[in-house]
Amino acid sequence: MVSPEKTQNLDIPEGMERLLVIKTRDLTKTFGNETAVDAIDLEVPEGSIFGFIGPSGSGKTTTIRLLMGLQLPDSGEVTVMGERPSEFSTGDREKIGYLPQLFVLYPDLTIWENMNFAASMYGVSFRRSNRLNELLDLVELRDDKHKLVRNISGGMQRRLSLASTLIHNPRLLFLDEPTAGIDPILRKKFWVYFKELQSERRTLFVTTQYVGEAAYCDIVGVLAEGSLLAVDTPQGLRREAYGGDIIKLKSKERIDYAFRREVTELPELKSDILSATDYELQLLVNDAATATPYLVEYFGDRRKDVSSVEHYLPSFDDVFVKLIEKSNANE
Repeated sequence: MVSPEKTQNLDIPEGMERLLVIKTRDLTKTFGNETAVDAIDLEVPEGSIFGFIGPSGSGKTTTIRLLMGLQLPDSGEVTVMGERPSEFSTGDREKIGYLPQLFVLYPDLTIWENMNFAASMYGVSFRRSNRLNELLDLVELRDDKHKLVRNISGGMQRRLSLASTLIHNPRLLFLDEPTAGIDPILRKKFWVYFKELQSERRTLFVTTQYVGEAAYCDIVGVLAEGSLLAVDTPQGLRREAYGGDIIKLKSKERIDYAFRREVTELPELKSDILSATDYELQLLVNDAATATPYLVEYFGDRRKDVSSVEHYLPSFDDVFVKLIEKSNANE
């Protein structure tokens, strides 16, 4: 479990206020003998994109249902927009948009009819055609709006669900795997739009199995088997997974074993070699900004010219695997 102190001291982007839209402490939900959500601590600031990343069955959907008041926790505390979800008023719920994993619209209505139905449910003005067309353009369904939903693909149904979730301009969005089954080009388009919503001070809570989507988020929570392994900024997660920054250095001269060992023993760096070839090192260091110029000078003094050096950013797939491995080792 991630400690409250950890979630309270995130290095969130400059200018993002600490007004918390979502706050939980020891949030727990069990089903029989199975713990679906295990003592989760979360803090989500207003105007942020919070990414909830984990494999299928890790507890992401259950957490959203607890945050929305659709299920009650067995223990712990939760407030959303300053209220307990179980005590939401109609006005509170009108500020929330929820995209569930399962399709819940009507297969015997057309895309346009479903959009109009959703708009009516949210009390959107009858002068709403422009709004509906704008959203159908976003999800690339405008040319198909007169098709019956039972005749469209699962991916198109997913896109329709997202459009209907956005109809009433909610202040807080819970999006449960919004890009599942969506092609990469449209997925990127969705994230551009999510960023636009964020620029309007809307808050997004997004679950995903696509670990690489962490890069779009301000804060990321990594979930596995109901337990929150880490909560941090994307860059903070990389540092937490590996224990520091990673530098990839290439030399024009051969780097033999003796010199590699010499580099790892430098007290100024406290470096460790993650991988090595005769002409390239991948080093784990405390701070890339400090280590880079020092290493260039150190190699140069020993007549080993550096051809390139860069702050290497491992993929979030690798970061996720590393965090899982660290968690298993700690257990």
